[in-house]
Amino acid sequence: MKEYKVNTYEEAISVIQEIGFLPLAQLIPNYPSLDSITTKEHWHTGSEMDPWLWRAKFPGDGVATYGKFVKKKSVLISSEMLPLIRAILGSPLSVNERYRDGIMSREAVELYAQISENEGIDTRVLRVRAGMKDKDMKKPFDNALLELQGSMDIVVSGTKAKTNEAGEKNGWSSTSFETMEYWAEKNKISETTVEIDDAKMELRDHFTSFCSPETIKAFNKIFKF
Repeated sequence: MKEYKVNTYEEAISVIQEIGFLPLAQLIPNYPSLDSITTKEHWHTGSEMDPWLWRAKFPGDGVATYGKFVKKKSVLISSEMLPLIRAILGSPLSVNERYRDGIMSREAVELYAQISENEGIDTRVLRVRAGMKDKDMKKPFDNALLELQGSMDIVVSGTKAKTNEAGEKNGWSSTSFETMEYWAEKNKISETTVEIDDAKMELRDHFTSFCSPETIKAFNKIFKF
């Protein structure tokens, strides 16, 4: 497979647009990840060359959607590839229909409702509004966020800095979330429904064109080609 070496945000965009699917860390054998194609010394430096900051910039710029969509791991999916992957990993049923059918948790439904009403909501604010601020609710809260990302109902829309009363940065930045529908509409992603079999075939052809048999085998476990 082609070797990639990325030093700038623009170069990272080119890679995402070329391969369509880029995990943040190693996830697929013999396949690139953002941390494998960038310089380790640039991570967490806070500079414009810091890939950790890029991860929130990609969705903000509409380049790629970002979230823990696969195996509870963070991945970037290009805008062009999104309709195909969403057809496979997403659900044709609404959140409420899945809750009614017993395949979605009550906590996930509550978080989805809050995110729908407050697109781009900060994680800290979301916990409070969902009534899940108590320490014993942290795990159900985190699990519900993973559930909604795994079903591609929500996406990471960016990060928000924690500030004090004077507006100065004070503490770690937190993640913010939007619904997938909102992000896709905002970034003019095709709303055309893709048949799941067609999506699998197109995705398989795409990856087969540049991936090794071992890599394709790993993708097959994820997307069930």
